[in-house]
Amino acid sequence: APPTKMDKDQLTAEGYYGIFGRVGARIEIPGCSLCMGNQARVADNSTVVSTSTRNFPNRLGKGANVYLASAELAAVAAIHGKLPTVAEYQEYAKELNATAADTYRYLNFDKLDSYVEKADTLIFQQAV
Repeated sequence: APPTKMDKDQLTAEGYYGIFGRVGARIEIPGCSLCMGNQARVADNSTVVSTSTRNFPNRLGKGANVYLASAELAAVAAIHGKLPTVAEYQEYAKELNATAADTYRYLNFDKLDSYVEKADTLIFQQAV
């Protein structure tokens, strides 16, 4: 799940949501859904890699074996169908390093046209 709607909008604009959909990825609603435990459950006794920030027994499903991982590790695990070896992960990390400035840039609301345009239409009132 992207952490915010702003991140979701950016991923959509860059075409990543379409890619995720075509490969069958399940994407949760941006926001606190995963933190609050509001996500769908996995099949009983399954093993999953999750990018959620919390884990405890049976949180994602009855008897589920859950590994918490970064988005990068979860993506590599999805490609390999298993947790990768250090060497397998490092191969993908090389590609990440080459695009790190773009991949890990911080999204600022005040720099995105769609949010600036919306903010310009708001009327602020001050208490008197």
